[in-house]
Amino acid sequence: MRRTRILTAVLALAAGLLAGTPPALAADSPAKVTLAADTYTWKNARIDGGGFVPGIVFNRSEKNLAYARTDIGGAYRWQESSKTWTPLLDSVGWNDWGHTGVVSLASDSVNPDKVYAAVGTYTNSWDPGNGAVLRSADRGASWQKADLPFKLGGNMPGRGMGERLAVDPNKNSVLYLGAPSGKGLWRSTDSGASWSQVTNFPNVGNYVQDASDTSGYANDNQGIVWVTFDEKTGTSGSATQSIYVGVADLQNSVYRSTDGGATWSRLAGQPTGYLAHKGVLDATNGYLYLAYSDKGGPYDGGKGQLWRYATATGTWTNISPVAEADTYYGFSGVTVDRQHPGTLMATAYSSWWPDTQIFRSTDSGATWTRAWDYTSYPNRSNRYTMDVSSSPWLTWGANPSPPEQSPKLGWMTESLEIDPFNSNRMMYGTGATIYGTENLTNWDSGSQFTIKPMVQGLEETAVNDIAAPPSGGALLFSALGDVGGFRHTDLTKVPSMMYTQPNFTTTTSLDFAETNPNTVVRVGDLDSGPHIAFSTDNGANWFGGTDPSGVSGGGTVAAASDGSRFVWSPTGTGVQYTTGFGSSWSASSGIPAGAIVEADRVDPKTFYGFKSGKFYVSSDGGATFTASSATGLPAGDSVRFKALPGTKGDVWLAGGASDGAYGLWHSTNGGTSFTKLSNVDQADTIGFGKAATGATYQTLYTSAKIGGVRGIFRSTDQGSTWTRINDDAHQWGWTGAAITGDPRVYGRVYVSTNGRGVIYGDTSDTSGGGDGGGGTDPTPTPTGACAVTYKITNQWSGGFQADVQLSNTGTSAWSGWSLAWTFPNGQTVSQLWNADYTQSGSSVTAKNVTWNANVAAGSSVSFGFTGSWSGTNGKPTAFKVGDQSCTVS
Repeated sequence: MRRTRILTAVLALAAGLLAGTPPALAADSPAKVTLAADTYTWKNARIDGGGFVPGIVFNRSEKNLAYARTDIGGAYRWQESSKTWTPLLDSVGWNDWGHTGVVSLASDSVNPDKVYAAVGTYTNSWDPGNGAVLRSADRGASWQKADLPFKLGGNMPGRGMGERLAVDPNKNSVLYLGAPSGKGLWRSTDSGASWSQVTNFPNVGNYVQDASDTSGYANDNQGIVWVTFDEKTGTSGSATQSIYVGVADLQNSVYRSTDGGATWSRLAGQPTGYLAHKGVLDATNGYLYLAYSDKGGPYDGGKGQLWRYATATGTWTNISPVAEADTYYGFSGVTVDRQHPGTLMATAYSSWWPDTQIFRSTDSGATWTRAWDYTSYPNRSNRYTMDVSSSPWLTWGANPSPPEQSPKLGWMTESLEIDPFNSNRMMYGTGATIYGTENLTNWDSGSQFTIKPMVQGLEETAVNDIAAPPSGGALLFSALGDVGGFRHTDLTKVPSMMYTQPNFTTTTSLDFAETNPNTVVRVGDLDSGPHIAFSTDNGANWFGGTDPSGVSGGGTVAAASDGSRFVWSPTGTGVQYTTGFGSSWSASSGIPAGAIVEADRVDPKTFYGFKSGKFYVSSDGGATFTASSATGLPAGDSVRFKALPGTKGDVWLAGGASDGAYGLWHSTNGGTSFTKLSNVDQADTIGFGKAATGATYQTLYTSAKIGGVRGIFRSTDQGSTWTRINDDAHQWGWTGAAITGDPRVYGRVYVSTNGRGVIYGDTSDTSGGGDGGGGTDPTPTPTGACAVTYKITNQWSGGFQADVQLSNTGTSAWSGWSLAWTFPNGQTVSQLWNADYTQSGSSVTAKNVTWNANVAAGSSVSFGFTGSWSGTNGKPTAFKVGDQSCTVS
């Protein structure tokens, strides 16, 4: 990934635009609700990667158990059988969106089922919530949360240093966490359930990236950045005695305790003028290896060194593979081959040009070889070959001049790990992917090793806009941060290339002509070059337009329904319009700069705009706009609106803020007036998809709060009733940028996320039936035997989540069902999905909804719920379907 990931965020976040941060969000209030439900299957529109992977963690006691962390897109676990990554934090909800940023991971080597994640995205006001440590006893399948009294910064400067979170390898109930912002070193003695500050730790850090920054982003103290245990100084069940801690302080970067954390002291004789990005300990030979940089990373760094510290003698040895005077980068990724501890590797993480460099030593750092060397400048000789056929877009369509090559070996390479059980396997993270090799030792024999993307399943893009055309080869267009965006002709396959000619660093908005989907337009950010591009072949090929004077960023764009003209609201100047493909532009009148613009999907001369509570309409192709008389709309600019295909003047508007108007509005007269839907508490996006069977109006989709519940909702009756189609296991943090249904496939919806890529869902209701209705009434009484499995999948202070599976173990099919139980400790259901429910006191009855009424003999049906508890959260011991008692497991 390019450096614009963070530089853009620094500038754009304050404006609320975001590749990496949503605006401040309203807090949800708990409410009892009963919502219609549907069962959806959720997948990613495959891109494979697309974001910065600052950490890869292998478990030290179990083969093939590995985790990866991303800066805004959650955490993942490696699945060896399929060579893919499984997402672990999709359950993070709207209010806790910041917990999709993972600043550190720790895998327990004593009990490999346990894994920990330190989460929180920003330490400044961009993230309104504090950080937390998540703990799992099932390898990340479910989590419990310990809230922290300070913020964490998964997407802050210095996020590639680490790991800040560590489990004692001898006494695994003890964990340490290094905090940013001057909050110090923290310790847990109860396996992460509670945390307290190590008050006698002498240094909270003082390094900031840019003291002149007033946003709280670049001027935050990067704090305590890694913790490493010397496992040889403890025994099983007893706390490890020697603990090393890295601090963001150029003069005092490494501290040690030799008494299990009771006292701490600065390590004598250490190098100064640098930050220790990583501290990796080889307990076999008694060496602590340290990778130093003069900056905190992940993209800056001008000088660096590598050092080796002998833990027994206190001797420091400079083992840098390059003289300091010859470095123009810092070192960060450093790893030891646990099968051959004298072998280590390190990365020059901040070398963008001509490429990153990877160094390898087989004699504890006495001598080194490089992944590539110059033959006669600018020609290079590589020890490796690169095969990006699985993710061909990693070339960026570039054809650089030597010494650059395409694809690059990488950049922002702060994480590099040799598999502790397999000397041939190495993985490293870049700003765009995870690369790896499975024949690494070819390096030492003089033959080439092969580097390939090892990233399938890990999706980490921030999605700004999405569009699904009604015809043509493209099923989906995406506007993404950092990698621009893609045209998907097959959702299950990685596209061959992102948009090029031009290749925007971030695409901010796109549109297609509704009645001529071969015409597509996109706008975005670019350091130099046009900020608008057009396609006349359904997005397969592109050409740049001409910017009007003053344009500095993409803004929003709209295409006339027939593709004959365009209206553009760029950053840096006012709204513009053009006929043809943007060879010249004229200023629109009557509409303020910065307005959001959209096109009517029927009339090619009608365009709409919104800014600061006012809706604007143009009937002359964008030349002039007139403010609508509509009142009561959101006063701020956190609004998204769309016009319905097939009907002129049918407009839906979503947005607002908790301190004012917030919801979903509908206009049938081109924005002259709007009606607010009373059954929608809050809404942030609106989109349309294929109508349900028997319906004449397109299906609505929204990311919203309805009935007190946050989720992704669908309506097939113009918003009269709503179905929540996601569940608590599939929330993906913030989903407020864009949503659209599929005009060709009923029930399919595309959801934008802020770091988990484009999620698409398909309904189990293949009949295309409508929403509403809930369960059948009356419900026929089932006959025959039944069995119930009740499982608590997550539990936290005062709350829990449970899954219930009801099986028909009899010989006759059910055409409806009703399951009753009594909570033993007075628990209360807060929200239940995939069924209707009632509760009276401790007694609960869950009843089928329309689509899951029929349960064949030998089949089962499942539903889930969240609830509250106090004191004890015992499981119900008896369940009944009608008068029939069920077997309980």
